[in-house]
Amino acid sequence: MCELLGALDPESRLKGFGPDMGVRMFTTARQMETWAHGQDVYELLRVRRRNTDRIRNIALIGVKTFGWTFANRGLPVPGDPPYVRLTAPSGAVWEWNPSCERNRVEGSAVDFCHGMTQGRHITDVSLTVVGETAWRWMSIAQCFAGGPEDPPKPGQRIG
Repeated sequence: MCELLGALDPESRLKGFGPDMGVRMFTTARQMETWAHGQDVYELLRVRRRNTDRIRNIALIGVKTFGWTFANRGLPVPGDPPYVRLTAPSGAVWEWNPSCERNRVEGSAVDFCHGMTQGRHITDVSLTVVGETAWRWMSIAQCFAGGPEDPPKPGQRIG
């Protein structure tokens, strides 16, 4: 798949289960799906996963799908997306959107990715979520294509 995707014109668009995507986003979406479903396997086998900074792409797709989360549910997209400040597995800090104390999500990049892929309920991860927009987003976040899906209930999926 890497060879096939790498040979495509980066400006081309690909059809998938959701909206058409550019090659880069399509590739990132496949990485996100592999990571999220791979986590299910780790948990089934009761093996602790060692995450790396390669999850940056998953965090990025989570940030980029802020508007999609609401539009997919037929909800109006709230104003400005929250400031997102995450600590990577290496300890590096990743930031998106303008800094805002009243509308922000901060914490572990791994926990953010669990929330974005609906592997965990927002109350079951170690994130600081401040502001109505940030809370609304994180409570229904969905960075994958398809119809609206609800995240697991609190305590349902704790790794």
